[in-house]
Amino acid sequence: MTDDSLMEGAPLIRPSSTDHPLHENVVEACRTVFDPEIPVNIYDLGLIYTIDISQENDVRVIMTLTAPGCPVAGEMPGWVADAVEPLPGVKSVDVDLVWEPPWGMEMMSDEARLELGFM
Repeated sequence: MTDDSLMEGAPLIRPSSTDHPLHENVVEACRTVFDPEIPVNIYDLGLIYTIDISQENDVRVIMTLTAPGCPVAGEMPGWVADAVEPLPGVKSVDVDLVWEPPWGMEMMSDEARLELGFM
């Protein structure tokens, strides 16, 4: 996906396109993907940093994993793309895996904390 706002020097992680009509559907698709070691979806775990949707309906997801040594590091971006791509209206999907900022437990939603017994 080409996006002039992602030129060299531009911050990789930025606010999501929450006002785009596809945003909620993309979020729900991300909620169908689970880290195999943790019984919580990757969205509520806080692994999705940005959902950027262009006016042409190209979707870019910027995400991380709980740890760089995660055994599914090579597969998880594909799982996310496979969940989002079939959504009606989505033109293309690009998933970028980043390690900065590092994931921390404070990034989990209240629902995830409750499910994992941290509340």
